[in-house]
Amino acid sequence: MRARISSIAGYVPPRVLTNADLEKMVDTSDEWIMQRVGIRERHVVDAGVATSDLAKEASLSAIQKAGLTPADIDFILVATTTPDMLFPSTACVLQAKIGATRAWGYDLVAACSGFTYALTTASQIVSAGGSRHALVVGADVMSSITDYTDRTTCVLFGDGAGAVVVEPSDDDLIGILDFENYMDGRGGPALCMPAGGSRRPATHETVERGLHYVKQEGQAVFKFAVRNMEEVCRRILERNRLTAEQVDLFVPHQASSRIILAAAEKLGLPRKKVIINIDRFGNTTAGTIPLALNEAVEEGRLTRGNLVLLASVGAGFTVGGVLLRWA
Repeated sequence: MRARISSIAGYVPPRVLTNADLEKMVDTSDEWIMQRVGIRERHVVDAGVATSDLAKEASLSAIQKAGLTPADIDFILVATTTPDMLFPSTACVLQAKIGATRAWGYDLVAACSGFTYALTTASQIVSAGGSRHALVVGADVMSSITDYTDRTTCVLFGDGAGAVVVEPSDDDLIGILDFENYMDGRGGPALCMPAGGSRRPATHETVERGLHYVKQEGQAVFKFAVRNMEEVCRRILERNRLTAEQVDLFVPHQASSRIILAAAEKLGLPRKKVIINIDRFGNTTAGTIPLALNEAVEEGRLTRGNLVLLASVGAGFTVGGVLLRWA
């Protein structure tokens, strides 16, 4: 039995942080940010708004679009790097907030590959008959772990959430066709939050040294991302005896417009087949792909049967690709 995405929705908080705003906070400029990552603005939460709050908005919309109620959801998988707290899981918090009383679930941590990993996990559970209506959420409040005195990282991130309902497909040719996930743990130090876990619990020292914020080696991340975003796409296309020309839409993780365009060029994908919305949302980590996919739907760029390729590279390093025919 094949699984399919039956509905999708996205949500970003109303507050907008522009490059002009950041110019007043750190030594940067709109030109510098645009040249390096292609971001003009990003949405950020107000104080006290958590990942589960963004996830709730996207989830209720996706459930409604699927013609379901929260009581119909039997499995919840939340991909996030910024859970409300270490425990209970954000999936538990979300389950209570939306009233999905029949659902079980958990959080999945794969940074920017979170949504692709979660989608493949849920599709396998649905395909095996373990779930009838699965809710998959990619959501992050990256502003909560962003150091707004660090000019190299504070320009990158935004807050947002996307959710999909995954159900059994009514057509074996429609739905999630294949996936390719892998990781290289040697890249962990290049993109991480050094403190806050069991190795370095929170102390006055870790807080004073800013070790609870995102730390990144930009060049190492860039090189790995370009190489592996192309590689994961090639692997999945070759295994399914497909070419890039047959792909109708490429929806990559939105980390940098330079990374996206470099990978697309190496694959031979024209710009018109690539979704890029990082200019308005920044890098929302697990939220980027569902937000971009939802935008494609709202713009009428997807119809039933279209071949869609999703790809992501994230901290870890993690790499994920999903091939699907749109339902």
